[in-house]
Amino acid sequence: MEMELPVSDRILMAHGSGGKLAHELIAKGVLPALSNPLLDRLDDAAVFEVSGRLAFTTDTYVVNPIFFPGGDIGRLAVCGTVNDLSMTGAVPLYLSLAFVIEEGLSQDELGMVVSSVRQAAAEAGVQVVTGDTKVVNRGSVDKIFVNTGGVGLVPEAVEISGSKAQPGDKVIVSGTLGDHGIAVLSQREGLTFGTELQSDCAPLNRLVAEMIEVSPRIHCLRDPTRGGLATTLNELAAQSRVSIRIYEERLPVRDEVRAACDMLGFDPLYVANEGKLVAIVPPDDAEAVLDKMRRNRYARDAAIIGEVGEASPGRVVMKTRLGASRIVDMLVGDPLPRIC
Repeated sequence: MEMELPVSDRILMAHGSGGKLAHELIAKGVLPALSNPLLDRLDDAAVFEVSGRLAFTTDTYVVNPIFFPGGDIGRLAVCGTVNDLSMTGAVPLYLSLAFVIEEGLSQDELGMVVSSVRQAAAEAGVQVVTGDTKVVNRGSVDKIFVNTGGVGLVPEAVEISGSKAQPGDKVIVSGTLGDHGIAVLSQREGLTFGTELQSDCAPLNRLVAEMIEVSPRIHCLRDPTRGGLATTLNELAAQSRVSIRIYEERLPVRDEVRAACDMLGFDPLYVANEGKLVAIVPPDDAEAVLDKMRRNRYARDAAIIGEVGEASPGRVVMKTRLGASRIVDMLVGDPLPRIC
């Protein structure tokens, strides 16, 4: 006699057992949304053919709350991994997707996360080709954690690295700063600022491809996630052994984000982004790259915010609106925990 399966609208420990409930969860809750020939084989590893230089990355997402204005943990996981690949100039191809689910998570919530994964992957033009699901006891995680890995193909002529910035290069940011961090914080704490702030969570691979088409000589790309723009610029200055000078009046920041930061005591330079990039490009290419970026819906507010120098390697300095110079250091501590 075949054993009858328990019926539940919530995730049970048995869903992580590897038995019938686990297979049913994958078959009904994941595969229909993410189906593709490589994933549908359900082998222990995806097998595919790629010729050329590969980029590979992995990340884990533990954002709280898992749903926030402008996105959720599923969209965040896909976009974050796609963007990490894109910052090397790679064309993202394939993703892995692993869930660590807390017992008691509703099937509907899991379904919404999987649906967001599907939509974000379709937008980025990537496929989820392998994955894993684990269920843990209540309290071991907060609802759901997501791990993703990604593989991309680096075009032959592209040489982008955080170590390649050169004196005279221009620094470009693709849009307004701090949107993601403040959107997540406002959702978590129930704060309102007169208008609903939206996360900027977005896949940037098509934007990067358009930028490289205009300037194959782009030196550095980086997405300013945890630690914000300030931390990212410090990383690039240290890797390239150069200095970077930015101008406060050129920094694109939404009025709502600036007001929220003023109220909460934050600096927009240190607030996380999930759909923005920093580009360091040769000065002769800067205006052409900027013009191309502004035609993309994810970079309409792009701006040249500074330049690279050779004095005081590793230092980032900002000229304030008052004309003074301020050293911009790397983030110390974490004023906005669990924003990705």
